[in-house]
Amino acid sequence: MSRIVVLGAGVTGLSTAILLTRQGHKVTVFERDGAAVPGSVEEAWDGWDRRNVAQFRQPHYLHPPAGQLLGSHLPGVKRALLDAGCAKFDVLEAMPPSITDRGPRDGDERFTTITGRRPVVEYAVASVADETLPIRRGVAVASLVTGPSTGNGIPHVAGVRLADGKEVRADLVIDAMGRSSNLPKWLETIGARPPLEEAEDCGFIYYSRFFRSLSGNLPSCRAALQTYFPTFSILTLPADAGTWSVTVFISAGDAALKKLRDAQRWTALIAACPLHAHWLDGEAITDVLAMGGVLDRYRRFVVDGTPVATGIVSVGDSWACTNPSLGRGITMGLMHAIGTAEIVKEHLGDPLALALALDSMTEARVAPWYRDAIEIDRARIRQVNASLEARTETPHPDPASDIARAFPLAMAHDADVFRAGIEMRSMLALPREVMARPGMVERILEVANEVANEVANEVANGEVANGRDPMRAPGPSREELLRMLA
Repeated sequence: MSRIVVLGAGVTGLSTAILLTRQGHKVTVFERDGAAVPGSVEEAWDGWDRRNVAQFRQPHYLHPPAGQLLGSHLPGVKRALLDAGCAKFDVLEAMPPSITDRGPRDGDERFTTITGRRPVVEYAVASVADETLPIRRGVAVASLVTGPSTGNGIPHVAGVRLADGKEVRADLVIDAMGRSSNLPKWLETIGARPPLEEAEDCGFIYYSRFFRSLSGNLPSCRAALQTYFPTFSILTLPADAGTWSVTVFISAGDAALKKLRDAQRWTALIAACPLHAHWLDGEAITDVLAMGGVLDRYRRFVVDGTPVATGIVSVGDSWACTNPSLGRGITMGLMHAIGTAEIVKEHLGDPLALALALDSMTEARVAPWYRDAIEIDRARIRQVNASLEARTETPHPDPASDIARAFPLAMAHDADVFRAGIEMRSMLALPREVMARPGMVERILEVANEVANEVANEVANGEVANGRDPMRAPGPSREELLRMLA
């Protein structure tokens, strides 16, 4: 029986451990946070202390692929999520009223997900894991233990050394320590080459608040879950047990909007947005929660075709972490956990082959979603900063830019283009896959041109197009916003 050590008892680490235990491996999880798993959902939300998880009480979301992967690979975890009150949510509920074709389509079931608050999701996963394998909470790992190289002089990890000095030997160590993983420093200590690393501050600050329904029903979606305004964005996320979160995120350089930390000002902003004001119709169960300094970060542990070390792999946020506003972390972590279990099943006896196969799987299956998130972040911060500086971004004169500008307008008026856009936002299909579909680009441009012509005709006739710019959700102007926050 192979021995595997997993470092970190978050969603990704425990999911990986459960999958590997089912393969017949002897798996032990070490978690530095010492708090025991609470006895109920209420205790998880009210008092669970996960001090090493900075975003533990910030908004979280599981995209539709997460529910599908749980159903196919971790059905017990999915049942536990439902038993904990996690919400089933159909993303098509966010279809705007400007789309008149509301008829169903074949395959619409793919847009349904299951989601909840982070403490509740972790509670459900941990409850299943505790019944499946040993989890040693309150045990910190200090360093890596090495063994004979398995090829080409590459350092080989043969276990870990705990903070108390005890060595725990393993055939494989899995780093699931999240954003704060110490793995690069540990690798340097054993003489490994540094992994490739890319990191950049996405440039956003988040101001979030959680609510509970007074009626037991979640608010209806009258706009996309994530809605862009010129200098801020609003993110509304359904959760579990009749709860939800509302987040305003701004540019870190926008000093005036940092006043949104104040609950009264924050509430005034949401109330001034007609498609979002009703998300305030509940009992506030937190104050405004602020978070900033969030990095998009990616690491690759195969450099120039050679692993930096064997016997150890990195999964989930330890490997790559993204802007929380996109809600991709847990979904990407589950993708990575399942792919990692597949590679371990095939290659555990050959450490070099395992490292190379894991790198290949990660780059093909998960890394494209990281790259996509980076592009979304960069494009959005450019838009916000251009608005703050009262300048217009100069569009690139190329077909790709034309499509990018036309897509949001077409998505708001055509049912099939809307579904295509939701596929990308929901991690069901990458942009390149959607755009490669026959007729998709032509349809986007056709619908956008039709809407633009209708607006131009209304303006020419002295009419106002619904009283607003058709490309923007209704909300306060910058001047109105500053007066509101004064």
